This record gives sequence, C-alpha cells and structure tokens, in this order.
Amino acid sequence: MILKTDRRPTLSPLLTRMRDRSPGLAASLLGGAVAAGLGLGAFAVLVTVLWISSPYPDGGPGGALHVAAALWLLAHGVELVRTDTLSGTPAPVGLTPLLLLAVPAWLLHRASRDAVHGDDGEQRASARTAWTGAALGYLAVGAAVALYSSSGTLRPAWHGAGAAGLPFVAVAAAGAGVWTAYGRPREPLDSLLVVLPGPLRRLVLGPRAGERIETAGRAAAAGAAVLIGGGALLVAVSMLWHGGAASGSFLRLTEGWSGRFAVLLLCLALVPNAAVWGAAYALGPGFALAAGHTAGPLASDPAPLLPPFPLLAAVPDAGPGTPWNWAAGAVPLVAGATVGWFVARAEAREAARAEEEEGRGGARPGTWRHTAGVTVLAAVACALVLAGCAALAGGPLGVAALARFGPVWWQVGGAAAAWTAGVAVPVALGARAWRRRDAGAPAGEAAAPEAALPQQDGAPRGDTATHKDALPRQAVLPEAFDEDVEPYDFLPLDPPEAH
Repeated sequence: MILKTDRRPTLSPLLTRMRDRSPGLAASLLGGAVAAGLGLGAFAVLVTVLWISSPYPDGGPGGALHVAAALWLLAHGVELVRTDTLSGTPAPVGLTPLLLLAVPAWLLHRASRDAVHGDDGEQRASARTAWTGAALGYLAVGAAVALYSSSGTLRPAWHGAGAAGLPFVAVAAAGAGVWTAYGRPREPLDSLLVVLPGPLRRLVLGPRAGERIETAGRAAAAGAAVLIGGGALLVAVSMLWHGGAASGSFLRLTEGWSGRFAVLLLCLALVPNAAVWGAAYALGPGFALAAGHTAGPLASDPAPLLPPFPLLAAVPDAGPGTPWNWAAGAVPLVAGATVGWFVARAEAREAARAEEEEGRGGARPGTWRHTAGVTVLAAVACALVLAGCAALAGGPLGVAALARFGPVWWQVGGAAAAWTAGVAVPVALGARAWRRRDAGAPAGEAAAPEAALPQQDGAPRGDTATHKDALPRQAVLPEAFDEDVEPYDFLPLDPPEAH
C-alpha cells in the first residue's frame, strides 16, 4: 500500500523562481546594503577615534556609536532632535554639512552603477532592477540605523520634510548610478522635461534638442561653479579680514588637541555650506543668522549672541553696506559673463561644424532668438542648481532665534536667474554679432573677383555658374599663361566621322 502525502512547494523553488524573473536583484540589494554599511562604518571609526582620544570622554562606547549613527543620518539631510539641552526643551538640528553628504552619495552611486555591469562588462541586472534593489538595500540599513539612534540624545525627527532626506538621497544617488552605467542617455531626461511650459518645452524638445541641452547644461554648470567658487573666495577673504576673531574663537572652544581636531574637521565639513552662503551674499539676498537677522551686501542686521565658532566669526559686520561689501557683486557678473561665453563658444562650434558638413561658403550661426533661448535655458538651470544648494546648506540649530540659519532657497534661485540671464544674454548676443561680422568680411572680399568676369551670352556679371556653362565642354584652360600656346589649340575637335 502506497501512502500519498500532499507536499507544498518549498521556499527554495520560490526564491529560484523570483531570482529568474528578476536577475541581479539579490546583488543589487546586497550592493546597496554594503554601501550603507561602509558609510556608517566610516562615521563610526571617526567618532570612536575622537572619543578615545578625548581627555574627558562623555558616556561609553554606546554613546559614541549613537552619535555616529546620528551624524550618518544628518549627512543625508535627516533633521535631528537634541534632548540634552540646558532648558530641557528639545532643540532641532537640521543644518547638514554638505561635505559629509558627498561620502554616502558616492558610495551608493558606485554600488548601483556596479550592479548594472560587472567588472567584465557583462550586464548583471536591468535598470529598474538595479535601481530598485540598490535603493531598497540602502533604505533597509537606514531604517535600522534610525531605529537604533532613536534611543540616543540625538534622535531623528519623524515628522516634517527632514524625515524625507534619507529616501530622497537613496533614490537620487541610486538613479544617478544606474543612469551613468547606461552611458547617460537622454530619454529619462526627456520624460521629465514634458512638464515644462509650452515655449520652454519647444525650445528643449524641438529639433537639435540634444545640442541645446548639452550647451545649456555646460554653461549652467560653469556659471554655478563660478558662483560657488566666488562665494568660497569671499569667505576666505572675510576669514583673513576677521583673522583675530576667528583664531580666538577656535582656541576658546576647547583646550585639548583632540577637541581642536574635531572642531577643525567640522569646519572643513561646513566649507561647502559657507561657499553657498557666500554665493547667496554676492547675489544679494544674503543669509539669515537667526530669525529676523539677515546679512547682505546692502545692509546687515545686528546678529544675536552667536556661539564662538570660526566660520561664524567671519560674518560681515552689522550696519549699512560699504563699497567693499558691494564689490561682492562682481561674482554674479563674472558668472553671467561665463554663461554667455560658453553659449557663444558652443554656437560658434556648431556653425563651424555646419559649414564643414554642408559645404557653406561662410559660417551661419543660429538666429538671435535661438541664442537667447539657449542662454535663458542655461540661466534657469544655473538658478535651479543654486536654489537646491541653498536649500541643503541651511537649517535650524535650535528654537526661537536659532530656528533659522542660512539662505532662503527661493530668494537665491530668483536672484541667480535674474543676474545670470541679465548678464549672459547680452554677452552671448554680442559675441554672436561680433562673430557674424568677422564671418561676413571674407565673403565680401571673395565675391569681388567674380564680379570682374566678362559677360558672355547675355549672362549677368558675376554669375559663376552661367559663365562656366557658357564655356565649351571640351575646353581646358591652362593653369598659367604661355605665349607659345595658340588659342586655337584649346577649341573642341571635330567629332570623328562614322565608318
């Protein structure tokens, strides 16, 4: 007698079936989790070394690990809440050091890129699988870190826009890595650009859209680099101007070398933030040192009592602006001229390429509307970059007066668009007019010898095509004049008689 039992499918065939349907999903999940672990490990090592070398360590190893986890979350834009305040009221901490954000974003970008293609160049997973797997693996580790740090003195805030920082960074960095692995195609960008207004959408998605987007992107990147670099230069000049106050605040913060090393690392991590603040200052809106206290080139409000910190010591003095403060306006002027020069150079390159491909006699650049449209597109892209940087560079450091620190993103974006477009458009159009004038001079000189040709068979003077057709087909003119040659030698011969 044979007994039959009802067996359910084991878990292994189910996993095998899922793996066959989504090849590379497990590797993508593991890559995202490893990227999160490497970033968290780097923060933990740094905090642990500083805690061990501190002459007055506060708390045990668990406290150091909680601080490392909180810093890792803060690097992703997650707002924290500090519970050990003197007043007993929890204080928010939402100012993200931008240099700390670069490390986790680069690790996840590399993990998602490697999830698509292996070392041998063979494709491991599709774009959707690699993107989803890397982001989910990273978010799984992030959720565990958030739960672990919830019991420390620095806890993540589960409400507001700050809680969306970690998912946003995970999705954006993983998507950028997959996009890079596929050679940065334009199709995903075109699907996002359909939400633009009608005239701007026709400019971006019309004929030769790839060239316009590439030109505008490079010009916008150059303009944003000039603005942020100029802001960093303004911060460096202000640090030298207030060198005594900056060095005094650095020495007053702590006495041990480990504490001063920690302050120095924090200053270095906040250098990109300070550069964005300097760019906002040069553009005009300035930045807020507290609620109701703004520092700008035209006027600076008296700031409240600030903590002794070297970068805060470089803040411009309160009072109306002086010519030295107004000189910061040279930064957006140079940025706008850079954007216009990049667009004009790209237009000249495209005109030269069109001349070479189509065999034109002279360069024919695009219309002035086309040049102005590409320049405005570059100015808008540059303004979006500055607005995003301003949104990331600020945040609260407490309650009441310390609830607002840094520039206002929409004010910085609007000022960047106005400055860049107002300077770049005249520069690009002026360069275009100058190029057309230079390109038109040789054409006029080349037309003069054609006008001196003799008139034959009623053809108008200077009509080269008609003049060539008037010549006998079998006539071959000598390259140089020879006195021994008879003119009759070049007349067509009589056709041979048929036999």
